[in-house]
Amino acid sequence: MEKKAISFMMIILLALPLFSGCLEENSNGNEIPTVEIIYPINRMTVSGLVKIYGVSFDEDGDKTLKKVEISIDDSEWYVVEGMVNWSFDWVTYPVNDGSHNICVRAWDGIDYSDINEITLIVDNPETLESDTHKWAVFIATANCPIDDEKKLGNGGLNLAEDMASYFIENYGYSTTNVFILFDDGWIRDDNGYGDRIETLDERSHEYDINYGGATRENVELIINHVIEESNNFADSEVFIWFFGHGYGNENDEITGGKVLESSAIFLWDEMISDRELGEILYDLRSEKTCIIVDACFSGGFADKVIYNFPTFFLMRSDIPNSGRIVISGSSKFRPGYASTTQGPLFSIIWFDGIKTGEADGFKSGFLKIGKPPSFEFYKDGKVTVEEAFYYTSYILRTDRNLDDYKRMEPQINDQYPSRGRLRSKKGMVLGD
Repeated sequence: MEKKAISFMMIILLALPLFSGCLEENSNGNEIPTVEIIYPINRMTVSGLVKIYGVSFDEDGDKTLKKVEISIDDSEWYVVEGMVNWSFDWVTYPVNDGSHNICVRAWDGIDYSDINEITLIVDNPETLESDTHKWAVFIATANCPIDDEKKLGNGGLNLAEDMASYFIENYGYSTTNVFILFDDGWIRDDNGYGDRIETLDERSHEYDINYGGATRENVELIINHVIEESNNFADSEVFIWFFGHGYGNENDEITGGKVLESSAIFLWDEMISDRELGEILYDLRSEKTCIIVDACFSGGFADKVIYNFPTFFLMRSDIPNSGRIVISGSSKFRPGYASTTQGPLFSIIWFDGIKTGEADGFKSGFLKIGKPPSFEFYKDGKVTVEEAFYYTSYILRTDRNLDDYKRMEPQINDQYPSRGRLRSKKGMVLGD
């Protein structure tokens, strides 16, 4: 009996090495990939728009990775952007405050990784007091899907942050109601032309505003959030600013190839046309809204062609409406221009006219090109959205340093405070 027991134990000991070293490998010989969430960290409190990102790895070679997926609170699995370095923008407004489970997994075409899971605490602020019903959304994209050399750098982000700070400090906008969507939500070195450095959220900020990527999904989600919130108040004020490459033919010096086409602007992942933006804004009821689209061939967003001529009625975007001022940085037939470090030219001058007060008293001239005040008493110490537009139009036409850009022909469709030629004489003072 003793010999049989020893023999049995020897068989077990000899068999053990056959199994050791195979715990991380399937019977098919495939190495299981791994995935990790880097940011946010476990139990972190978040709000607004949150960029979740991390890394994945496959010992068989990272080129074998097929996708990384995310699930929130046991939802279906969604494919995120990227694989080795991946990210996902989570809009927290529709969910309840409290704990939420975030799960990610990677797939190499054969096997899924183990699930990496964290818990995040959502804590979105309560509805604001009645004197803070103001919302601002700044959307900037530097990418050019057609040609990487034509990327627009970080200038749009820099200008968006300058305007956001000014709105907070001078117009009483709550940081909770200010949103900046830029590219895919990452800062890159070499003024945007290099590799990813960090997310917009991770940087040190002067103000705790909401950051995210300028993807089509994020743009729609944030604008719809603003519409839903601002529609609750009769005194709401909404400001929306777009900057990016416009769509057109720069070689067509007469019409830019836009006679029978809508104006459109590139977001990070796809274009959005003037008509599509009109559909998104359809339910916005704010009676004090300013929308600026600063891009090449963007006049269609203001339902204007060139020289203040209206767009053919079958081509209208329906963005202009009672209580709204809609401005384009160029006409439908002309390109716009931008600095890769300071942002788009029209918006730079428009914003400078407001914050310096230089635009005070400017009025509409022939074909809306703008003219300075004839007398000092036309100035009242407040710069309206319209005065800043006419100031910019005048500067573009008369400043010799800007001779190369005077053909931009920015356009305006002014229906504030209400629709009608004689009902839109009162200027819009933001934050007033």
